[in-house]
Amino acid sequence: MYGAVGVAQETVSIPTKPVPSVSCKRAIVVDYATGKVLYAKNAKERCTIASLQKMLTALCIMERGNLEKKLTVASTDTKVVPSKIYLKAGHSYKRSSLVKALLVKSGNDIARALARDAAGSQVNFRALMNKKAKEIGMTASHFKNAHGLTENGQYSSAYDAAILARVAYHNPTLRAYMGTKSYTFTYADGKKATFKNTNKVLSSLNYCNGLKTGTTNASGKCLASSGTLNGRTAIVVCLGGTGSNVWKDSTKLLRWALERPAE
Repeated sequence: MYGAVGVAQETVSIPTKPVPSVSCKRAIVVDYATGKVLYAKNAKERCTIASLQKMLTALCIMERGNLEKKLTVASTDTKVVPSKIYLKAGHSYKRSSLVKALLVKSGNDIARALARDAAGSQVNFRALMNKKAKEIGMTASHFKNAHGLTENGQYSSAYDAAILARVAYHNPTLRAYMGTKSYTFTYADGKKATFKNTNKVLSSLNYCNGLKTGTTNASGKCLASSGTLNGRTAIVVCLGGTGSNVWKDSTKLLRWALERPAE
């Protein structure tokens, strides 16, 4: 059961197994039910979190209501670099299909389309993001766009990303979307594409059940991952990883959090 908003202020409780060594620059492990921080490494260090902030974009869209309402793609929505799914101006989609594709495939054009539709402009949506971030306890973050590409003045931390991940996981619809391993998306012209979830831990660890990836040159490889085993759920955030290490580090920390005996 979800408790107080955000991550609890307690520091690390003493585990029965030593914390595994991880190579990522910043990491945090949080017990989902209580918000207790089980492990932290440079967790409050300011940094960029890349597409992990798409979880915040999705939360803002959920608050606008009516996911079955359609939006029409504008030409400005497509003016963004990959990753994107190549939406075309004038085509219409249900918000629900776009939010799901946003969290599975991480399309930047999807983020822009949802943001503009929800708030009227990218600048207006930025204000919505920052308001929501503060509401849920992300007090050390500031966002400038809906997709997570690097921009001056945009920053967060592993600690704040864990708050975001915990709140997003609490939403049943977003939790289901973030746990989807592959999604067959139907374009407005009838063409179909199967998007494989960018979270490799979702396929390699059987009790991993979701959350979000991100990567830019500034942020390095980033991953927020969740897992549930024997009635316990943990959220792990790894930032500033390289190559395959972000998957290895996330797996190590999920296993450490959930395979050790309950305290």
